Amino acid sequence: MSHSIPLTRESHEALQEELKRLIREERPKVIQDIAEARSHGDLSENAEYDAAKNRQAFIEGRIQELQGKLACAHVVDLKGLNPDKVVFGATVTLYDTASEEEVTYRIVGEDEADIKLGKISCTSPVGKALIGHRLDDAVKVVVPSGTKEYEIIDIKYE
Repeated sequence: MSHSIPLTRESHEALQEELKRLIREERPKVIQDIAEARSHGDLSENAEYDAAKNRQAFIEGRIQELQGKLACAHVVDLKGLNPDKVVFGATVTLYDTASEEEVTYRIVGEDEADIKLGKISCTSPVGKALIGHRLDDAVKVVVPSGTKEYEIIDIKYE
């Protein structure tokens, strides 16, 4: 991972907290579980030992993944900026011209995206299309279901 990974401040803090928890709590617990499973004798037929070793591999892999992401992280701070155009981290309210409904999205990194929470990835078709546009701009987006047209009716930096 040699490229910069954009993250919101909240996501950066959540990844740091997860890393701390894995290192301080989960890793020592799984090491203890492995030691306990070893004390039960024959390892070749010891399901507890196998499960603990698999859990240890998962934890160590996740620790490496988090350390890599945090090392490449670029925390985007929008405080003090004038919300005149759509950028990473912005919350954008759109008017869907076809359905005549309003929808609000926050543009976030790939790891943070959750459409149910109104968070879309900056690499998604909608996210990519919105970045750089300004208030009242009409934006056409090619999505799997066809082409959608949105009008940007509000931009907030939170």
